[in-house]
Formats: sequence, structure tokens, C-alpha cells
Amino acid sequence: MTQFPDTPDFIQPTVTGPTAGLVASLSRAIHEHRLLPGTKLGEDELSEIYKVSRTVVRSALQALSHVQLVEHRRNRGAFVSQPTMREAREVFEARSLLEPGSARSAAERMTPEALARLDEHIEAEHAAMAAGEAGRALRLSGQFHIEISRIADQTIIAGIIERLVARSSLIIALYWKRQSALCEEHAHHALVEAFRRGDGQQAQALMARHLADIVAALDLSDTPQPSVNLKDILSP
Repeated sequence: MTQFPDTPDFIQPTVTGPTAGLVASLSRAIHEHRLLPGTKLGEDELSEIYKVSRTVVRSALQALSHVQLVEHRRNRGAFVSQPTMREAREVFEARSLLEPGSARSAAERMTPEALARLDEHIEAEHAAMAAGEAGRALRLSGQFHIEISRIADQTIIAGIIERLVARSSLIIALYWKRQSALCEEHAHHALVEAFRRGDGQQAQALMARHLADIVAALDLSDTPQPSVNLKDILSP
């Protein structure tokens, strides 16, 4: 049986057993841009790669479709979701409405333990970039934003932000035009320093500027994607 990675720190469908492991593995591969938007996810191929039944594969793909990481196309099968340019704009508009206020609330509720978690996120991002693992750095960057929303202690808003950040990973995979879309190195540092000072107003302004910079790094035009081999990407 294939050994699956730990579940990534993004919203996950409620599944158990082998299906949960497959969901976690595919989710991580999508968030790390090893599986790009538009990639076909063939049931037979996934069954062979992971040594699980087609029933398990079908269940995992269905679960991933519930969190919009996978889409089913009639008579064609399952594919990694491919957000449109319009959706990309809407996702970042929603993030720009929610995350600056969440950053301000996080600054007001910041604790030494929470600051330590954010520092660890930044260190992990830097380590991933130094290792040339841009996809893992992007996933960690998304987790940084999710962690801020959790520190803000606004459960409903945090859940919405978590879904938006997960969707943003697909959008960046499709539309980025420069490496800075991974999140500028100084942007997260500046946010943490504002949190360290308990400066909610500055944290709010920095988050708004940071999200605007990410949008500026996207090229919202049609981008053809290369063909891929699932076995090369997913085999341990």
C-alpha cells in the first residue's frame, strides 16, 4: 500500500480510511502545483499508482470536487479544477474584503505562541524556496494566511478565507507571471513585525497591500498548459 503524506493544512472533505489518504495526497499535489489546473485524473491510472480500488479513487475524486479542487466534465472524466479569469478576480476581491480586517483582529489577539507559529511558517517557506521547491513554498504561504485568520478567532470568516486561499492556489498556478506571486519574502516579515507590535492598523494596511501585489503578479489571460504524466508526478 502506498504511504500517503500527512494531510495538508487546508480544508479537507470528511472522509476516512484509504479514501482520506488519497484525498490528502492529491490535495497536496494540487496545492504544490505538481498537478496543474486542467490535468486529467484518470481513475485507472490513479488506481494503479496508489494501489487502491477504482471505488476508492472515485470516492476521493468526488470528495475533492466538494471542495472545488476537482471538477467532473461530462463524458470526459475528472480534472484538476481550472478557475476562470472572472473567478480569479472574484476570489481576490473577496480576499481583499476579508483578510485585511482579519489581520487587524489577529494583531489585537496575538500571543507569543501564535507569533512563534507564524515565525515557523516563514522559516519553512524560506527553506522550501532555498531547496528550489516553489510549489511547497506556495502551499506554506497559503497556510500562513490561513493561520492569521485562525488567530483572529473569527470562525465563520476563517472558514471562508480558508476556501478562498485554497482556490487561490489554483489561480496562481494558472495565471502567475512572476515568482513574486509566491508571496514576496518581505511581505510576510512585515506582517509579523506589525503583529509583534500589536499594531492592528498597520497589519490591516500591509495585508491589503500584500494582496494587491499578488493580483498584480497575475496575468489574467488564457495560458495553455503542458500535458503531464500522472505516474511521473505521483509515484513515490
